[in-house]
Amino acid sequence: MPLDIRPAWLRTVLIHAVLLLAGLAVGWALGQVWAALALTALALLIWQSWQLREVLERLGARRLAAPSQGRTVWDELDRLVYRSQSETRGRKRRLVQMLRAYRGAAAVLPDAVVVLQRVDGRIIWVNEAAGRLLGLEYPRDIGARLGARLRSEAIAQWLAADPVAEPLQDTAAPVDPDLRLQLRVIPYSDDLWLLIARDISKMTRLEQTRRDFVANVSHELRTPLTVIHGYLDMLDPEDMPEWGPMLDEMRRQSQRMNQLVEDLLTLSRLEAREDLPQERIDMRAMLATLEREARALSQTRHRITVEDVAGVDLLGSAKELHSAFSNLVSNAVRYTPAGGEIQVRFARGGDGSAELSVRDSGYGIPAHHLPRITERFYRVSTSRSRESGGTGLGLSIVKHVLNLHQGRLRIASEVGRGSLFTCILGAERVIARGTDAPPARSGGVRG
Repeated sequence: MPLDIRPAWLRTVLIHAVLLLAGLAVGWALGQVWAALALTALALLIWQSWQLREVLERLGARRLAAPSQGRTVWDELDRLVYRSQSETRGRKRRLVQMLRAYRGAAAVLPDAVVVLQRVDGRIIWVNEAAGRLLGLEYPRDIGARLGARLRSEAIAQWLAADPVAEPLQDTAAPVDPDLRLQLRVIPYSDDLWLLIARDISKMTRLEQTRRDFVANVSHELRTPLTVIHGYLDMLDPEDMPEWGPMLDEMRRQSQRMNQLVEDLLTLSRLEAREDLPQERIDMRAMLATLEREARALSQTRHRITVEDVAGVDLLGSAKELHSAFSNLVSNAVRYTPAGGEIQVRFARGGDGSAELSVRDSGYGIPAHHLPRITERFYRVSTSRSRESGGTGLGLSIVKHVLNLHQGRLRIASEVGRGSLFTCILGAERVIARGTDAPPARSGGVRG
């Protein structure tokens, strides 16, 4: 609420006027009018300077003194200074309390929290978990560069690239190779970054246990399925006509189970791999193979076109990329009604990448299914998948193959108008035809 200083100002002016008139009267009586006025004015000036000194002392003092109780304009100024100092101290007290609460909360977090300078990556603050997960300590490492302190080549390379764009999903902790960490950087001001490191060792072990279980079960199922399939092939429906429909259904289900086991084994193998053979892939031969497979599966029920406008080859694993591309083409054939159209197109992207796209005129996928469409066994329509013979693992295999090639899968679909699946591989995996491929090497990322 603002103070009304007009009464105090008028009172101060009145006091000055009275004092000057008194000086004038004394000077008139003594016959020294100008001398008396000068002395009176000098006394008023000294008084004003003294009041100003007291205000400056109050502003410069750290302690909060009680305000004056007078009624002049200087007393009002003193009270304004007191109120401003009180409000400032109250705000500082609340800010300190909030800062302590936030630091206390960050200190007890199980995740490592590191505040960094955005420009040079210098450490400003770390919590207690940063010592356990990253080997950083407060205040020892304050002001040091994060990359130099962590002693991890993988983390240093990630920080040197673009850590904000892509989290580091799985890496060994600098303090303990048995600890697995997930790191992400969050910019929260123009000058500061927040690095969060989470211990995912338990999740990694559970995921590995799941992979081992699936792989072991799949291997164990392969032998009995082979035996069952062999005995079914020995049974001739002509010998037992009444058993014909049952034998046909048993063969179909046996083949479907066998395909499911093969897909599970493929997926387990891809998840366990961290590198791939780097070989030149002749895309003209690859596209010709995909076209033959599509036509054999379609049995002339669809219009199939294959177009190569890229004019380049790829660097990677021919076996794995054929598996991914073939899955997309077979899905397009299975989920497109007879009379529909399937287009396979190999082209270049605007950034020098290569894109193999498979477009169909099939049923389409509702938008709410798209974020989960590459999960294992996720089905948009269970009945339709069973009718087509799908296992629910094809797109998951595609995703893992592309991850191993540092690529990505883009999906666009509209119900009733079909779908478009595009495999995008970076420019570093594109080889111009007629040139030699780079030397064979192994490379890739964890799938």
